[in-house]
Amino acid sequence: MDDEQSLDLGAFIRDQRRRAELSMRKLAELAGVSNPYLSQIERGLRRPSAEILQQLARALSISAEALYVQAGILERRDGDVDVIGEIMRDHSLTHAQRLELVRAYQALRESGTGEQR
Repeated sequence: MDDEQSLDLGAFIRDQRRRAELSMRKLAELAGVSNPYLSQIERGLRRPSAEILQQLARALSISAEALYVQAGILERRDGDVDVIGEIMRDHSLTHAQRLELVRAYQALRESGTGEQR
């Protein structure tokens, strides 16, 4: 990952944190990382491991895949939709409603009860 990707990833994480209405300190606590380390990630000074990205994704209630794509670990596939990201960007719902909708979506995905196309 080059410096530009690090900056883009950091900005993406900062944006997701703000959309989730979390302080940097609270996100660091939820993700199990230090506040200074999270600050360095957001400023593009550190390149987090896949494991740290997964912890951040869980704390932000977004898919780890979205962070992996942003970090350049995975390539975006044609037709991929970031459903969780779209839910979190819908400010016509309260934060609690967005989280509940994300939980329901993830439960349905995990249960495998959806139709396969």
